Amino acid sequence: MLMRTRMSLDTGDGPGKIFPGLDSLMSHSRNSQPREQSNGPKAPVAKLFEQVGLQKILSLLESEEPDVRVHAVKVVANLAAEEANQEKIVEAGGLTSLLMLLRSSEDETIRRVAAGAIANLAMNETNQDLIMAQGGVTLLSMTASDAEDPQTLRMVAGAIANLCGNDKLQTRLRGEGGIKALLGMVKCGHPDVLAQIARGIANFAKCESRAATQGNKVGRSLLVDDGALPWIVKNANNEAAPIRRHIELALCHLAQHEVNAKDIVSEGALWELVRISRDCSREDIRMLAYRTLTSSPTLQSEMRRLRIEC
Repeated sequence: MLMRTRMSLDTGDGPGKIFPGLDSLMSHSRNSQPREQSNGPKAPVAKLFEQVGLQKILSLLESEEPDVRVHAVKVVANLAAEEANQEKIVEAGGLTSLLMLLRSSEDETIRRVAAGAIANLAMNETNQDLIMAQGGVTLLSMTASDAEDPQTLRMVAGAIANLCGNDKLQTRLRGEGGIKALLGMVKCGHPDVLAQIARGIANFAKCESRAATQGNKVGRSLLVDDGALPWIVKNANNEAAPIRRHIELALCHLAQHEVNAKDIVSEGALWELVRISRDCSREDIRMLAYRTLTSSPTLQSEMRRLRIEC
């Protein structure tokens, strides 16, 4: 479901399942598992799942041998990329084990892949609640602060971005440092990381806008409170299309609510909204920007002062 599970955000990026590429790391399983003779080849992870069983795979996450732990967490991450496996993994204690790896492992490869597995599990709304309840945001933030590999940050940002799409978790997510964690990763500068950060901000802004429209939220945006607006303005015209598309959408949702309008003006975001209303390649976002500009008294007043025509 849009924004709450797969986090596609209507941008054509596909589901929030951003880590199926971990299958490329499964060469050991691919080499060690025989092919089906009758029905053609079977995916190595699926075959391993059938032959060994989930409980055995999860038990290997606690192995004393580092190579075994690494291999096991890669298998779990691949299994977690399939919706049909997500509930089984959580019920078997897999989420708890993955979070424990974030807490205790000193191996960044293990932490990176565990974060990827958690991101895949976080496509499911029930799992999102459990991740929050078990301190997942704090552990993901710690993983990001210790990371040296941009791909670790990509996976952490992707996990938090999926959580950002749950309407019910917004206050808790912000309170536990989720927005700050996303913004803290921007210094990495890697476009893959920035795209996930942008997706998370857009998810959060859309949910927040919906809550405000429904009367369930008052006061200015938590994104503004946590200092996200300068980065949003800076990246609203980012040359990378995935980043730009998410940020354009986020900015429109923020500007829809008059309580944010003064901050929009003071941070220079008005000019970006005007540009979006004129030049955005997506008609729906272009029209959203236009409606926002023409319906906000504060923005209209500033446009008259600057003699800007929409």
